[in-house]
Amino acid sequence: MLETSARLLALLSLLQARRDWPGRTLADRLEVSPRTVRRDVDRLRELGYPVQATRGPDGGYRLDAGSELPPLLFDDDQAVAVAVALQTATMSVQGVQEAALRALATVRQVMPARLRHRVDALQVTRIPKSSWHEGDIDAEHLLAIGTAVRAREVLRFDYAGRREMVEGSAAAEGPPRRAEPHHLVTWGGRWYLVGWDLDRADWRTYRVDRMTPRTPNGPRFGPRALPAADVAEFIAERFERHDASPCRGTAILHVPAAAANEWIRGQGLVEDDGPDRCRVTAGSWSWAGLAAWFGMFGHDFELVGPPELRAAGAELAARFSRAI
Repeated sequence: MLETSARLLALLSLLQARRDWPGRTLADRLEVSPRTVRRDVDRLRELGYPVQATRGPDGGYRLDAGSELPPLLFDDDQAVAVAVALQTATMSVQGVQEAALRALATVRQVMPARLRHRVDALQVTRIPKSSWHEGDIDAEHLLAIGTAVRAREVLRFDYAGRREMVEGSAAAEGPPRRAEPHHLVTWGGRWYLVGWDLDRADWRTYRVDRMTPRTPNGPRFGPRALPAADVAEFIAERFERHDASPCRGTAILHVPAAAANEWIRGQGLVEDDGPDRCRVTAGSWSWAGLAAWFGMFGHDFELVGPPELRAAGAELAARFSRAI
């Protein structure tokens, strides 16, 4: 049987691992009697941990959130995971970099030497995005969107196109967009909101770095079933099918997204970029073939990137000029 101090740490670790624990299960895990568990729970309460008794056939315990933050307990794997997560938290969310680095320094300071060595061996270096792959997001915007998802409240937001992003304006002109927000997801280093667009009566994915939430939120809404088994399958159907081609690039088409979808029909990923523009990401067997594909729709377009796509577009323009 563990000594009292070690047993208290083990009990606290178990209580932090899941919401509810039957008293008998805790006793079995700690190899003590239910009476010893009750005494240990009282000791944790004296130390400031809000452990609540739960009702039920066997009775049990729950570690509730308190008004103050008592000391946290991490096992070795959890401590390393927290340190790595704090390093990667600075990758795409603005406003959390300094706080994350301060938190990382705090966690590292109280680690035993064996864990500090493991964490120091897992240094993460941020590589700046290329000019065509912008996408840092505001932490307050992310929190506001996540709150709307949790509360099931209609989200009102401005949605900036690439032109507004380049010019430094976070909001596009016109009335706010309205959507029922269902899921926040990350894909390919970007944050997306999956939601039901109320004005277009369709499921859409929105890039969070282009969203500026408006307050207050709209009314609450009931659950709406995704057109897939789960959000992972939904995102995979929309994104993964475009990842296999050796050459993948993005262009802005000067045509509404709804019209572009009628032509493209699954051959590329279409995102709204304003009332009369859309952002299309697609793949092809060659950069020249992809540049030519973007030019076949009979509308003006801008080759966003990567640089290989823009270079292929310039070469095609020169070749057509010579042909004419």
